[in-house]
Amino acid sequence: MPLQIANPAVVGKVERLARVTGLSKTAAVERAVDQLLRELEGAAEPAACMRALLAQLDRIPDRADAFDPLPWDEAGLAE
Repeated sequence: MPLQIANPAVVGKVERLARVTGLSKTAAVERAVDQLLRELEGAAEPAACMRALLAQLDRIPDRADAFDPLPWDEAGLAE
């Protein structure tokens, strides 16, 4: 069944999303819908909330001037 979007602002956003991601408009909408569904359906699960929080923390860039009190070996383990 075809989907028709009559709101020009939404159509523009879909076109922009497709252009930025390099996906077709259909694939861009599908990916966005899938992501929103995962977020909404997983919101009730504590483990999903923790995974989402950790994913957000992972996106915070490291600071060049950060102090790390532990020495680390070449395997990434604290000495």
